[in-house]
Amino acid sequence: MKADDLREAYLAFFESKGCVRRPSDVLVPRWDPSVLFTPAGMNQFKDHFLGKCKLEFTRATTCQKCLRTGDIDNVGRTARHHTFFEMLGNFSFGDYFKREAILWAWEFLTSHNWLGIAPEKLSVTVYEDDHEAYTIWSDEVGL
Repeated sequence: MKADDLREAYLAFFESKGCVRRPSDVLVPRWDPSVLFTPAGMNQFKDHFLGKCKLEFTRATTCQKCLRTGDIDNVGRTARHHTFFEMLGNFSFGDYFKREAILWAWEFLTSHNWLGIAPEKLSVTVYEDDHEAYTIWSDEVGL
């Protein structure tokens, strides 16, 4: 699968779950003096998270162009280090929560309508104190 196809599948999947597709925000957010570059997909929603504005939607999906420089000295030395990437994201603004996020992630990865990855080829990790997520993964997904 090509990167363009994966990106489009991800965005289309979350649109099918009622998310509004938002375009990538600018890479240099002049409106945000706390960052030089956009470091994450949530950056365009920062004012909402801070209570400065209210959005017209409660669900969103994005492919955000991001630039991070924290490990810039390693760029070119390893295949893993880079500065620019596109971050796929789905956001709930008080609308859906952990259960839906987990079940939808699993559906996107394993459903033959989407990526169709064999479940036995996948594994998940759960934060040790997150008993709710563990229960969802074990009891509902069956891992």
